[in-house]
Amino acid sequence: MTGHNSIKMTGLSLLYSDLGFTCIQTYIQSGNVLFSAKNESPVSEIEQRIEMEILSKFNFIIPTMVRTTKEVTQLLTRNPFLNEENFDDAKMAVIFLHKAPSDSQINKVININYPPDKFRISGREIFIYCPNGFGKTKIYTNFFEKKMGVTGTARNWKTIKAIVQMTELSML
Repeated sequence: MTGHNSIKMTGLSLLYSDLGFTCIQTYIQSGNVLFSAKNESPVSEIEQRIEMEILSKFNFIIPTMVRTTKEVTQLLTRNPFLNEENFDDAKMAVIFLHKAPSDSQINKVININYPPDKFRISGREIFIYCPNGFGKTKIYTNFFEKKMGVTGTARNWKTIKAIVQMTELSML
């Protein structure tokens, strides 16, 4: 959690521990937390528990996007822009959505085009590739939240690769 709803990662780790999660790791001051859940609760239930605990302890309403190890790892192969000519992963990001968008939400943006920037909606993620960088792109988190009525948080490709590496190391 960064910006106006700032929570120190040590506080966030403690919150996850208080919820009974184990193997807790954080990645920089980004709000990214890797953890293990003892039971097989549905992801939506885990998200709700975390959101309620953040509200209780920090008085912030923050949507939580939980992904399984498998889902995070699959991002590396699901990325539709990896084969772009002169692909530069520094120009790549993924917006993690709180919920999968409906067809009507997707239809609100599907025909919008801001070349050379590209996006692809895939399940609960939106892959974004901006060959000229993110500084002036129109297709970032706020764009999709406003146009589609979704809630999301973006992570650059470097962060995603680091998180995948952390998950792989934690499984050893």
